[in-house]
Amino acid sequence: MGVTCVCHVPVSEGKSVQQTVDVLHRKLEQLGAVKQGSFWVDCETYHATGNVSGQPTKLLYMMHNSETPLSCMGLFEGGPCLIADANFDVLMVKLKSHFQNAKGHKVECRGSRYRYCDFLIKVGTVTMSSSARGISVEVEYCPCVVPGDCWNLTKEFMQSFLGPSVPELPSVFAAKPEGLFAPSDCMDTMTQYLELFNKLRKMQMPGSNVR
Repeated sequence: MGVTCVCHVPVSEGKSVQQTVDVLHRKLEQLGAVKQGSFWVDCETYHATGNVSGQPTKLLYMMHNSETPLSCMGLFEGGPCLIADANFDVLMVKLKSHFQNAKGHKVECRGSRYRYCDFLIKVGTVTMSSSARGISVEVEYCPCVVPGDCWNLTKEFMQSFLGPSVPELPSVFAAKPEGLFAPSDCMDTMTQYLELFNKLRKMQMPGSNVR
């Protein structure tokens, strides 16, 4: 896995989520990107039970990614993070006295996967309770694992099909002790998806009745 940037793309004025996704697909294909199947990322929220009275409830996010189908990623609110095999989902059922599943809070992102030279691009629709909440774009520069060595190149490529929607450097890279020169990993990608999902949870989509 190379250096990855995950960002939110606003829905174009006067268009639906799907119409905006279709526009992004066309722009990528015009650049010469080749479609290579589909992808998905999901996230379930668990509340820690039995916490000390008066203390805020700690959240645990269980995430999965089609790029790593045999792994399950657990991200505690505020850290730490862990990676386990898929049986971790079964373990969570047995830990229901300690972690309670927040029903109705599952978020999914599904869409198409494209390859352009050394870039892997994924354009997804983020849904919650079967309602579209927004659009995600993930861009991975596969040959490099050091953000400081390839961010400008990645940003320039993203500008070619996202225009002004290109994000700034993901905060997950700058937050590391070594800064931009710490090798990136899959947890960096999942942390960015979690930030995006939490942002979209709070947004009200036009024409949506989901609060």
